[in-house]
Amino acid sequence: MDSVAADTRTTLPPLHRLPLTPAQPPHPTTLPDGTPAWLITRYHDVRQVLGDPRVTRADLHDVGTAGATADVAANPASLFNQDGPAHRRLRGTVQRAFTPRAIAGWQPWVAAAVQQSVDRLVAAGAPADLVPAFARPVPFAVTTRLMGLDGDGPDHLDEERLHRWTLALLAQGGEPGAGGEPGAGGEPGAVGGQGEAGEPGEADGQAGGSGAEHDDTLAEFGAFMGELVARRRRDPGDDLVSRLVRAADQDGDVPEESLVFLVAGLTASGNESVAGALANALVYVLGERPEHWPRLADPDVAERTAERLLHYIPLGDDEATIRRTTAPIEIGDVTIPADSVLAVSLGSANRDPAVHPEGLDADLGLPLAAPTLAFSAGPHYCIGAWRVRLEMRESLHRLATALPGLRLTVPVAELTWQLGSTTRSPARLPVDW
Repeated sequence: MDSVAADTRTTLPPLHRLPLTPAQPPHPTTLPDGTPAWLITRYHDVRQVLGDPRVTRADLHDVGTAGATADVAANPASLFNQDGPAHRRLRGTVQRAFTPRAIAGWQPWVAAAVQQSVDRLVAAGAPADLVPAFARPVPFAVTTRLMGLDGDGPDHLDEERLHRWTLALLAQGGEPGAGGEPGAGGEPGAVGGQGEAGEPGEADGQAGGSGAEHDDTLAEFGAFMGELVARRRRDPGDDLVSRLVRAADQDGDVPEESLVFLVAGLTASGNESVAGALANALVYVLGERPEHWPRLADPDVAERTAERLLHYIPLGDDEATIRRTTAPIEIGDVTIPADSVLAVSLGSANRDPAVHPEGLDADLGLPLAAPTLAFSAGPHYCIGAWRVRLEMRESLHRLATALPGLRLTVPVAELTWQLGSTTRSPARLPVDW
């Protein structure tokens, strides 16, 4: 299977420069597929919508989307597309695996995995391409260790195979760059275009092959994950898959399809989202804020910078995540009827000047004025947010410490882009030091 195609057009801006609909009161709009909707853009309005029990993700395939939709985002078995008792049950199972004690135990080896990638990059010498040499190896190492796929035997997963499966799982139909209002900007979702538990939201582009090839690849991935779940049930370990299987079996009400789909989403799209977030962050800092780069050797500055970059830089080109009202709801001074489609722009909300007046180009070492919505909010808050924050912080800090003179060797305007997944990230990131 071919990898995601690199876009050679010069018309695509970097994701941090995408135009976004300004924060304003809710108003009617039309989705790219012709579905009437209400556009929600203000920070407090978006927080309200994401936490309101009268707003749902369920059954959206019946009422329209913000654009072409990935297989992983359209599947009703996805945690992202459930609400009510079924969602609470599956969400509770997942949260039992992500205990504070477990996360605290994972943090040291995540930092070690990042440092190993930094050491390999430095040892290989300049010049280098940060995409294959750093942005992809870091999340792959974390993903395979977290899911217990880094050993020998039937559980071993190599980077090429995961990348091929990920392209199929996150592939969409439609044309790159298609869209109207909403669609001119980027949807951070849970991380960029991501929903909870590493599952992506709507996006456009095309990847992962077509027809029988695409279906065969998804079937291959699903069979691997189904067998992995079965093996972990027979012979559990201390990895995340074992924790999820154990929690699901203890609860007793989690459908096997939902469990397998959850494991697949965490493995594939969690890996892809971190790779895209890291590469896009490096584009901005190295390309437009090089004076800030050496400051990242300070771990506190790196932590605040990572949060600001995740807040302001989306992963994909779509602006809205879609919801539906189950009852009338008042947002601001506007009453929206039941059974209305809501196009919720987290990107606009994160740049609402009434809440975040400083903007992206302020001091990157400043704390945010209010909590970011980059990881969504409410019942669908991303349970993998800890991982993205940790990998971004450690990557920026350790790379800047080792290579304070790191610099891009091409202008940002000349970068080409990988398209066709729920993320858009640079196809190459040539650097020197």
